[in-house]
Amino acid sequence: MENQKALERIKNYSGRPVRIMEVCGTHTHAIFQYGIRQILPDTVHLISGPGCPVCVTETGYIDEAVCLAKKGAVITTFGDLVRVPGTEESLAGARAEGAKVRIVYSPLDALAYAKSHPEERVVFLAVGFETTAPASCLAVKKAKQEGVGNFWLLVANKTMDQAYRTLAGSADAFLYPGHVSAITGMGIYRELVREGISGAVCGFTSGEILTALAVILKRLQEGKPFAENCYPRVVTEEGSPAGRALIRETMEPCDAVWRGIGTIPCSGLRLNSGYRAFDAREAFDLPEMHSRPNPACRCGDVLMGRITPEQCPLFGKVCTPADPVGACMVSSEGTCSAYYKYSIR
Repeated sequence: MENQKALERIKNYSGRPVRIMEVCGTHTHAIFQYGIRQILPDTVHLISGPGCPVCVTETGYIDEAVCLAKKGAVITTFGDLVRVPGTEESLAGARAEGAKVRIVYSPLDALAYAKSHPEERVVFLAVGFETTAPASCLAVKKAKQEGVGNFWLLVANKTMDQAYRTLAGSADAFLYPGHVSAITGMGIYRELVREGISGAVCGFTSGEILTALAVILKRLQEGKPFAENCYPRVVTEEGSPAGRALIRETMEPCDAVWRGIGTIPCSGLRLNSGYRAFDAREAFDLPEMHSRPNPACRCGDVLMGRITPEQCPLFGKVCTPADPVGACMVSSEGTCSAYYKYSIR
């Protein structure tokens, strides 16, 4: 019944044209899977933003990981990163040449491997937003407590609040990601409201997405900035204080480069002085990487909501899931991957 009411409110929307940006790759795929775009009025446009951590990981970071692998480090990582192209090659290519690249399910798995293989130098590729950062922080904290001397992080964790500010001109409202919001709580969105930025925290079922869209359309017609929690069964006002405290204990904010977008001030995390010994960049004396992404790849414009993937000249031709050029096609949460899976026949 609630789903039907939300659907009717969306279909009956009669306000000005609006752009709503989902900034979570899981939302992008769910919206396609449930056929939600097909039921929207012509005046309501859903655009996809940079909500996939693999997609916003810059080419230079992949180059760093490949460099570490060729220096003899054992690279431990989530699976999606292995096939992301670097300037010259991916981690998959380095592995084919003999480098050690292991898929793990968590940073703690990587730490366990390091402890059981003390003769090897183990680096975990720490990417992701507030959702995954606490697990990396916990792993490095345990490594320090237990005196594990052969474990490091190559950190590229990012935080979302500054990204919303950077993207504010691309959308009238955001569908905020449920998983990130479970850590941050609603506080960051209350701050964004004071800056005129609006959105609703959203779950991942069809009903939750429809409800959030209906709420956004209603609030946009009222004409005042807003922050709504449409995922209260998971997201609370305070979020996860323990998770945020763990991040503060081990990491500190820094500027970060977002693939295709550029540098967003204070949108990244790095290990602080108390845990700097576990920073792979310093431990391995990594040189500065000057990445050269494929100039024809328009991942950045896709991530900014300026174009849809079909408007990229490589999409579905040179760039496919089997042979990806850009990170947005590699990741299972990527926008290009979603468009290819659900739009290409």
